[in-house]
This record gives sequence, structure tokens and C-alpha cells, in this order.
Amino acid sequence: MKNRVEEIRTFIEYKDFDLARRRLLDACLDTRKESLIQQSINFSKQVGNKAEQNLANFSDKFQDGAEQILQQFSSLSSSVIHTNEQVISANKISKSYTVGGFNLQALSLKAYTNKIIGVVGENGHGKTTLLRCLAGQLQINEGSIDYYFDPKPDYFSIKQKVAFIPQRIPKWYGKLKDNLHFSASITGNYSKENNLMVDFMLERLSLTSYANLTWSQISSGYRTRFEIARVLLQKPTLLILDEPLANLDINAQQTMLIDFKYLAKSIYYPLSIILSSQQLHEVEKVADEILFIKNGNCIFQTTCSNNVTHKEVVIEIETNANRDTILQILENNVQVSYNGGYYTITSNQLTANVIMEKLLAQQIAITYFRDITNSTKRLFS
Repeated sequence: MKNRVEEIRTFIEYKDFDLARRRLLDACLDTRKESLIQQSINFSKQVGNKAEQNLANFSDKFQDGAEQILQQFSSLSSSVIHTNEQVISANKISKSYTVGGFNLQALSLKAYTNKIIGVVGENGHGKTTLLRCLAGQLQINEGSIDYYFDPKPDYFSIKQKVAFIPQRIPKWYGKLKDNLHFSASITGNYSKENNLMVDFMLERLSLTSYANLTWSQISSGYRTRFEIARVLLQKPTLLILDEPLANLDINAQQTMLIDFKYLAKSIYYPLSIILSSQQLHEVEKVADEILFIKNGNCIFQTTCSNNVTHKEVVIEIETNANRDTILQILENNVQVSYNGGYYTITSNQLTANVIMEKLLAQQIAITYFRDITNSTKRLFS
């Protein structure tokens, strides 16, 4: 708990108030102490959107309120520790479609609690097919899937423990908050506990101000947040999300990815998370394992020993300099390609630092730089 307290205090010190607010909620939930959870909810409601504004006159009030909760949190001892329990194992699974001729080739993976698996690749290459197979929505043609929460699972038991959130959220009716109360009741949460957990989830996913709105009154991004809140209230063991970042703006994408990271590592209710996304760099930052799927084949997997090892350095830059100038400065020790506004520079002789030093020494203005040597982005072609 000491590390958690220090983490939150650091966020406050650097005025990352909204992140501190969300982590404070997580910390109190992990204690399982209803009074402290309620106190953190009340504090979160009190600071509200002000936590996102970084107001100078707000800092002291936020720190004082958070510190009162942190002192109570520090006084508690938790007997629960992080354990990585295996949730699912897919063994050389494949799926074929009679119409269209698409085939998902033999693929294996293992998912554990506290871990995130990112599935990346271009559209139409098999990401959604894989996720739906793992969620029990599609019958595989070959291979096997073991669900460790049930030795002989049927579709009903899989659906109880495996939550699948599609890119297009299905329409719901009535008020957002009423739907969350219903979801919480499915797992036996009634009355006081139901109210507590719904209020917690509303605050944790910044939905409180939308609680009394309906489907047509909220944006697609907040519908995604609602769906995440709804399924989390049903306490799944495995959370599978198909393109959860697609309907979010850039700031919301960063927030959501950080939340996934922390939700997976919750002590109160640890999760295994598998998600697909086009946001390669962002997903790579939070995922413990990456799968790259192309034409139905897994051509790269972080945990696979058969991955091709690349010796050359690959970087992306954005600059007004032309290709001939870049080649001349780097003395033709590189290959330069241009796509989508960026130059991709590949070299098996120069390091990324040397490339940048040579370009900057010649006063080449560079407005964007990223080393993608170890990124799955280099696999797109």
C-alpha cells in the first residue's frame, strides 16, 4: 500500500488531479471497506470536473481532501496480493468462413489476470474473428480453448465470466444509471451494495453527469464507457474489447488505456484483458503481450520464440527536407521511404541516435520523431 500512496501523492504534486482522483477510487475499492469506498466516491463527486482543470486555487483543497483518505488507507493492511492466475488458453485454434473464403490460421495464446494482451493489425485481417472465438461467440474449426474458471464450460457459463464489448455498442433503453443498477443486480448485488458499486463505477469512469441520460443523449465515446461500466459490474474474469478506442478522442484514448492498465491490476477484482486496436504505439505502452495478425495469420507474438529478429534500425520522422537531402546527409547508409507525411528511415549501419545527430547537425528541422525498431508498426506494409 505504501507504493500506492506515494504514487497518488506524486500525481497530486504534479497537479495530475484527475488521475489522482481515479487512482484514489481504485485504492479505496481494493480495501473492500465500504465506508472508505463511500468516502472516496463523495470526494470524487466534490472535486468533479475541477480535477481536470489544474486550477492553482484548487490544488490545496484537493490535496487536503485526498490526504485525509490516504491516511485512512495507509492504516489498513491488505492480505490480498497480486497473483497472475491463468484464465484462458487457446491452443492452435483456427476459424474458416464458407462465404468469402477468409481463414484464421492456427493461433495460440494464454491470458492471465493482471495482464493485458493487445491484438493489432489492419482491418479485415482477423482480429474480430479471434476475439469472438475467445468469447465463445464463434465456433472454432480446429484446436481447443480451455477456460480455467470452468472445466466443462457451455455458452452460458462462458458468457457469465467472459465479457465481450464490440466496437458498435448495442442500443440500450431507459436511463444510463438504471441499466447499471440492473447489471449489478445480476451478480446478486442488491440495495446498499448495489448503490455503492453503481456510484463507484459512475465516478470511476466519469459518467456521473450522464447518469440520468438515455442512449440518444450521449456520444458514442460515452456509450463505450457505459458498456465498460455495465460489464464490470457483472464481475467478469476476462474482458475482451474490440476496438474500444475507435470512438474516443485522443485525450480520452490515453485516459482509457491507463484505466485498462489499472483495472487489470486491481487487487479487489483482478481482470485479464484482451483488446484490439489500430492505435499501435499507445497499445504497446500498456499491453504485456502483443499479437500482430495479417491475412488471418499471427505473424508476430511477443511471447513467441520464433519471431524474426530485426537487426536494422527503423525510425519515423516528419520534416520539410526532401528525400535526396536526407540520403546525402546520411551518406546513403540508409533506405528512405515516404508514406502519409512521414519518412521511414531504415539502416543496418547507423543507430537511431546517430541518424538524428547527423540530421540535426545539418540544421534539418524535425517536427516528429519515433523509433519503431521494436514496434509492430514496422510490420504494416
